Amino acid sequence: MGSLLRTRRWIAFTLLVVVAIAAFGLLSRWQWLRAEDRRVERVTLAAESSAAPVGAAEAVGSGAPEWTPVVAVGRYDSERTVLVRQRPLDGRNGFWVATPLIVEGGPTVWVVRGWIPAGASAVEQVVPPTAPEGTVRVQARLRSAEASPGPTPDDLPAGQVPRMDPSRLGVGVAGVYLEAIASDPADPEVTALPLPVIDEGRNISYAVQWILFALVAMAGWFFFLRREARTVAAEGKDATWTSV
Repeated sequence: MGSLLRTRRWIAFTLLVVVAIAAFGLLSRWQWLRAEDRRVERVTLAAESSAAPVGAAEAVGSGAPEWTPVVAVGRYDSERTVLVRQRPLDGRNGFWVATPLIVEGGPTVWVVRGWIPAGASAVEQVVPPTAPEGTVRVQARLRSAEASPGPTPDDLPAGQVPRMDPSRLGVGVAGVYLEAIASDPADPEVTALPLPVIDEGRNISYAVQWILFALVAMAGWFFFLRREARTVAAEGKDATWTSV
């Protein structure tokens, strides 16, 4: 085998296998790191979303962590309701329904009241469901505003926006909004948004797969080396018998 490994072909093949194993190792490590990041996100989400609820003014004014439970009491400014586009839920495309809430003794804050399905056409004018009237008590989660990478497109149907960015909506506290869980009176025409599901299992599976690929590469290198060594040895033996 030693003589084979000194040939140009086997030197090149060995280098290729070493590079492939190194690459598989780096990819596996990257997936392990992504799995750890997602585990931290999952634990953080569980901790923050299960904390004791705070008032809207406190949550907005103190810079509370995202997903902090919030209780807000006020009245909706229904005339300013907007639909946030391209928000799938359970495999169906739809809209977030967002309405500013004028908090009693506090700021005006945008509330994503829930989700409604999209119409048959992307340019169809969708009428948002009416917000509960009078004083409402909203149980919600604090969310960070979505960044708007550019100006709002001019061709959107009236009352629709591409991002949940209060700074672009003309009223309310910028930088945050509330994601409703429930309200009293109820808001039955919208579907409350669930907490995101964060699972690191897929990344762990990919990390293991890359390790298996590295093992396959090592086993393949040894298999082909041994097979060629046997072939060379057999050819040498046949040549000896022929010469006799």
